[in-house]
Amino acid sequence: MTSPPDPERDPDPLARMGPTSPAALAAWAVAGLALGWLWRPVSGRLFDTPTVVTWAQPTALAMVAAILAAAAWATWRSVHVHRVRLEPHQAVNRLVLARACAYVGALTAGGYLGYALSWVGVDTELADQRLWRSLFAAGAAAAVVAAGVLLERACRVRTDDEEP
Repeated sequence: MTSPPDPERDPDPLARMGPTSPAALAAWAVAGLALGWLWRPVSGRLFDTPTVVTWAQPTALAMVAAILAAAAWATWRSVHVHRVRLEPHQAVNRLVLARACAYVGALTAGGYLGYALSWVGVDTELADQRLWRSLFAAGAAAAVVAAGVLLERACRVRTDDEEP
């Protein structure tokens, strides 16, 4: 049971949720960068060999980015071109998906970038392969972030007081 809004505690009971902030995405990316940088020595100790990045990781991330971009395009056309109102549950589902993908994509991009940077200057077997495939995976994860942000923006609707 929820109580009615208290005007003294909440000056604007109809406040809207703002867009995902670049600072939050950057914080997730920096956390991922640190974790990715630390993963090489940790995986080397745990598994006796550092993790090998295959083409499956960047390919899967690129597919997720493509699906999100297609959803963003379809949502944009529905809401902003054809002026069709989404059902509330559809709008919330797309917004939650967009935010989650943007945050996790930023963490993943930072992680793969950190892992790639941990291989710079290392002269061992498969070091170059790990470096380049990690960079491709980081780029694909950055595309997931971009597509997630685009999907979030596509879910936005004009208020009555905004000009067309």
